[in-house]
Amino acid sequence: MVRLPRVQKEITACLQCGYCIDVCEAHNQTPWESVTPRGKIYYITQLDKAGIGLEDKILKREVTLSPEFVDAMYKCTGCGNCEVVCHAKIHLVDFWEKMRDWIVANGAGPLSAHKGMAEKVAKFHNPYGEPPSKRDAWWPEDVERAAVPDTIFFAGCTGSYRMQHIAQAGVRVLARAGVKMNCLGDKEWCCSSPLLRTGNPNESLGCAETVVEKADGMGAKDMVMTCSGCYKTVSSDFGRFYAKVGQNVYHFSQYVEKLINEKKLPLNNEFNAKVTYHDPCHLGRHSGVYDAPRNVIQKIKGIEFVEMTRSRENSRCCGAGGGYKSQFNDFATRIAAERVRDAEETGAEVLITCCPFCVLNLTAGAKMIGSKMKIMDLSQVLLQVTAPKEEKKE
Repeated sequence: MVRLPRVQKEITACLQCGYCIDVCEAHNQTPWESVTPRGKIYYITQLDKAGIGLEDKILKREVTLSPEFVDAMYKCTGCGNCEVVCHAKIHLVDFWEKMRDWIVANGAGPLSAHKGMAEKVAKFHNPYGEPPSKRDAWWPEDVERAAVPDTIFFAGCTGSYRMQHIAQAGVRVLARAGVKMNCLGDKEWCCSSPLLRTGNPNESLGCAETVVEKADGMGAKDMVMTCSGCYKTVSSDFGRFYAKVGQNVYHFSQYVEKLINEKKLPLNNEFNAKVTYHDPCHLGRHSGVYDAPRNVIQKIKGIEFVEMTRSRENSRCCGAGGGYKSQFNDFATRIAAERVRDAEETGAEVLITCCPFCVLNLTAGAKMIGSKMKIMDLSQVLLQVTAPKEEKKE
């Protein structure tokens, strides 16, 4: 018999009003009521009634989790836009993760791609199955690695193995500000965000313990990351499984804003373009970091900055989060394409964001629709504008 976790407060609070439907990108891709936040909660409510219902006991009916329900629960990017518009103020991001944990615990999940990621993290400490010995192979040769750093740069799995140019840009920009840095090498295990978002928290203790122990042993004051998923997990989730890191945890955009305000990072060159900014869900809605990236962008000479209609807490998800891209890649790319169209409507030439996974998926979305929109991480823009100023030839 199905026994739900303690979610009666959430399912009772749901008004079934439907405000969540219009902002659900997964529902836009698969327009079934069962995929909407409202539909999922309605189904869970029925499970709750069936699991403890006298009628099912009398008739000896077995209450099970249907594959359709499990599929619907995973057709969600975990973006949290439903939580923003929820009139009942339900903490839906945590709710979806709790329900996925429960699905896995009951043997009905995870989905195939998520199971593969968990197995690779357990064996290789990254979801790509890459060798741990190559974890820091991306580190630029022209940037010194301090034996006793002031700052630890946490590249994350995507930055270490797939989008190395973003991690390299971040490190080079900070080096230009005189920041003494190093990374955790092969002890930079996956932060476990891909597992936490898909109902697989079992590896999180080991991941958190390894990172915290190694980081705290290096004597650094700060920890910085360009990945928004890593930022949320290290700053908010590690303490749930082991302990918080002993460093001040910054997203790259926050740290760079601080360096600029302290007059430590010179913005030497202009970036002559009309640009807009995409809020990564883990950085914006989940962590409340909206101003730092925008403040940095607007300090760069030559930029004309315009906002998309859907921005800040109402930003459209890029489609890559919550294990959605790994299992439903085509749907994720279509969501990214919609976000690129949002950017095109502003007349911008460049779409800037603050997460390698957003850059990856938005680039795929732009390619899908043949868009000329240039997708850049903030670190890549800063790599250009902080370069030594070229002297004008007479």
